[in-house]
Amino acid sequence: MNLFRQRAQERFPSVLLTLLSIVQAIALELLWGHVQETNYVMEFTLTSVVAVVQVFATLFCIVLVWISYASTVMRFRWIPSTADSVYPFVIGLLEFVQIEMLGPDLMGQWTIVVAIIFAVMVVVTHFLMRRARLSGDNGGFFDDIVPATMANFMPQIAIVLLLTIGGSYVWVSGNGGVYSILLLALVLAVLVQQYASATLFWNSSIAVDRT
Repeated sequence: MNLFRQRAQERFPSVLLTLLSIVQAIALELLWGHVQETNYVMEFTLTSVVAVVQVFATLFCIVLVWISYASTVMRFRWIPSTADSVYPFVIGLLEFVQIEMLGPDLMGQWTIVVAIIFAVMVVVTHFLMRRARLSGDNGGFFDDIVPATMANFMPQIAIVLLLTIGGSYVWVSGNGGVYSILLLALVLAVLVQQYASATLFWNSSIAVDRT
């Protein structure tokens, strides 16, 4: 049994990253297909500008999912569960829905999907961290970090609620225009903040490995 666990810990990260790479490649192909099939992306209007920024935000979201997942998988070793193999499919399905919702007319629905993806990534990362903490191989990282409590997730909960409420308002009311631009700016701000957080996590991981 110990030998099986050791092999699982050694081989599972590469399997998981391969699986996630395939899902992300399909998402990128769908996104490129949307760009090719959408006429207003090439127009010079406020609607086209919003649409182009929305496409780039979607691309940024796909890349950020990869960075967050890959940095966690490469940093830690843990005993994999069956759910670990399911998470990439769930995230991929949400990304496919996000791409399907692209367009200024669906800004509200698109923002809600972004909020769901953000929430799912927080939950998945938390589950992976909990199991990684149980492995002695990750002791150098978790020695000085106390287990997370609900209070630690209040900023993420606030972001999900803000995106969901804003997206729901635009969806139900049909008020686009300025509200859509504000929603898009909020999504971009969240993505940039998450990229900065992922960079900080990776740099701290490297610093731990050097000690």
